[in-house]
Amino acid sequence: MNAAFRGTAVEIDLGAITHNASVLRAAGPELMAVVKANGYGHGAPEVARAAIAGGATWCGVALVEEGLELRSAGIEAPILVLSEFPPGSEAIALAHRLTPTLYSGEGLDRLADGARGRVGVHVKVDTGMHRVGVWPPDALVGYLERVARAGLDVDGIWTHLAMSEEDAATTAMQLARFADALDEAKAAGFEPTYRHAANSAAVIRHPEASFDLVRPGIALYGVTPLPGVGDDLGLRPAMSWRSRVSFAQRLAAGERVSYGHRYALPAASTVATVPVGYAEGYRRFLSNRAEALIRGERRPLLGRVTMDACVFGVDANVEVGDEVVLVGEQGRESVRAEEIARWASTINYEVTTGINARRVERSYADVRGS
Repeated sequence: MNAAFRGTAVEIDLGAITHNASVLRAAGPELMAVVKANGYGHGAPEVARAAIAGGATWCGVALVEEGLELRSAGIEAPILVLSEFPPGSEAIALAHRLTPTLYSGEGLDRLADGARGRVGVHVKVDTGMHRVGVWPPDALVGYLERVARAGLDVDGIWTHLAMSEEDAATTAMQLARFADALDEAKAAGFEPTYRHAANSAAVIRHPEASFDLVRPGIALYGVTPLPGVGDDLGLRPAMSWRSRVSFAQRLAAGERVSYGHRYALPAASTVATVPVGYAEGYRRFLSNRAEALIRGERRPLLGRVTMDACVFGVDANVEVGDEVVLVGEQGRESVRAEEIARWASTINYEVTTGINARRVERSYADVRGS
């Protein structure tokens, strides 16, 4: 789909990605750029290359398919799949040098059956997230011994933190469990090259979680894991989402706007239609709440967001073709993904990953340099 026909597109500043990677790289000996979910909506191959330019030595993905996409794009850095390979994917994943995560007996057996020669794996231990992982943590040594007997090499041991952006006590508890598990593993003869636990918030707030490798996700894109967390690091938002006014008209006081007539104009007003709706990922819950930038000023969203369009209150000077900034900067004003998330009662992760790549093209530039 060609964005030029209607002027709606996302622009990614690759210089910002490179800059953010270099800032986050300082938190640990090595940096894994987490580029799952199409690089949090930014475009995985492009982000991976920019992050590697900023010092990342690993990439992290959630799916085998995501790892294969990176390999097809020419990414040669090690790629960790953060969940176990699904049944039937082992051979192709290993053929493309994707590093496996293991935590279950079934996953271990399947991988051992598909392995040809020595394969290095990263074993995930559950320290309290309770999604996946070896649980309880004191069962780790027994699992590592099974991995070794299967002819696989334990190259990494890792965990995931559930509340690192907001709860220091829970994070300390998880890190203590992780440290105890690592000590027991070492006593049993397992000293992996990589021990890792730090997600974005832990990189920012908990340097004790850095170990041998850090795994920032959302912060890599210049978006904070929680409002106020990391504001002092100088991270730069990489995403801008722009469109154009497609129609403008003058309406009398009392006229009602959009589906359901949930907004009535208090006075005679000019309104502007923008060809972005919930099909693009501009969420319906933003109705009567959000603001966008048009001619350098914040403009209120009037009425409901529809599938393909929404309406903003503007002044009489606004014309068809004027730029509309949904996320990003215009003049001295800016709208951040964090604001969209607050208006939509969600999180900024969902804002960036939810922009529909089939209807909103991505373009890439080094806008301000790295």
